[in-house]
Amino acid sequence: MKLDHVTSRDNPALVRLRKIAADPGGYRKTGSVWIEGDHLLRAALQRGWRPALVVITEAAMQDAVLGALTESAARVLVVPAPLFKTLSGLESPAQIGAELTLPVAPAIDAQAASVVLDRLQDAGNVGAILRSAAAFGVRQVLALKGTAALWSSKVVRAGQGAHFGLRLIEGLAADDLGALTVPLVATSSHDSQPLHRVALPSPCAWVMGHEGQGVSADLMARCALRVGIPQPGGEESLNVAAAAAICLYESERQRG
Repeated sequence: MKLDHVTSRDNPALVRLRKIAADPGGYRKTGSVWIEGDHLLRAALQRGWRPALVVITEAAMQDAVLGALTESAARVLVVPAPLFKTLSGLESPAQIGAELTLPVAPAIDAQAASVVLDRLQDAGNVGAILRSAAAFGVRQVLALKGTAALWSSKVVRAGQGAHFGLRLIEGLAADDLGALTVPLVATSSHDSQPLHRVALPSPCAWVMGHEGQGVSADLMARCALRVGIPQPGGEESLNVAAAAAICLYESERQRG
């Protein structure tokens, strides 16, 4: 481990990290992502990820627990707290963050239980769905073009560490889903059966659509099954992240 004490905001590594942190899709060009906070760093380490670089405040370096999180990094920068704030996208900045090198995007696993994201725009929704996928044992998430960048800082924060245990593939076209051998299942308020009364295929790929427009007509036509979520309270629709959690839970419940 190489440890450096840095006091200049013009340090090349810090300049580079600020650019990565400021650009939601910047990781596609750099191949690396900035994560902030000890929770996300622990989640990455527990899944076998090893940071290329850790940045930690001087005060945090004196904390035995936080300081120990730097031990797996190839390089560590120790900075004053005001300098760390220049990297932070949080109102209350954390005291530690890391740069992770992203793996090459894998090929689609044809037989894996999956979630398909169809042009979801809200980073919070995308992160919450990734979190639910990880919680209910779904390990593959396929994002179609137009979906919020999966490794953007807002999605990563909303995912709360789920990213590090998932097979994430983005930038896909609907035709790419032809690689799946598991059936596609979508929620729909039209021509659908109540979710809890349907024998769900296992495994399957749950399709979650755009917040306002829902699942595209082309993608809906590819679905083997459409189900509805009963809403006796009379609301027009559920938030897509809430709907995803309900559907993934029901799949897991039926699997026993």
